[in-house]
Amino acid sequence: MTAHALAGALVDERRRVVFAAVVLGARDVPAVVARTGLPARDVATAVRRLTDTGVLVDDGSGLRVDDGWLRDVARSGATPSAPPADRRESILRTFLRDGALTRLPAQRGRRRVLLEHITTHTFEPGLRYPERAVDDALRPWCAGGEADHVTLRRYLVDDMLLTREHGVYWRTGP
Repeated sequence: MTAHALAGALVDERRRVVFAAVVLGARDVPAVVARTGLPARDVATAVRRLTDTGVLVDDGSGLRVDDGWLRDVARSGATPSAPPADRRESILRTFLRDGALTRLPAQRGRRRVLLEHITTHTFEPGLRYPERAVDDALRPWCAGGEADHVTLRRYLVDDMLLTREHGVYWRTGP
């Protein structure tokens, strides 16, 4: 995650309120609900999003902010390590069947894991692709699923995994 993505995770008012409640000592969803007065569903969604992006962690004793990780991202703007392999594998098993997408996840953190997988298995670093070649490369990922190659291409550009200029694309992400 970059500092930009971190800011994106905290741009939502409810997520900031949830983050503040955890910083002030709330360790689970019911405690955050009690402290903030937000609906439980909103709190659960915010906790999931903040956990997916790495802002919060649940270490078995409850929710907390990973101070070291947060400090490193804030200081360097660097990308911290990837999500644990078992979480990545779980996401890939959920949204991929026989090498094709079943659907795109709504949660940004999960979608990012999936998009990174597609990028690394589809595009070579340093090569430039015309739009038609990108579409042809993405179509097999969308065969038989709910996603289409145009939406997938847009997400890859929006998440800065591909860069587009004058109809030519190249891999910029992992």
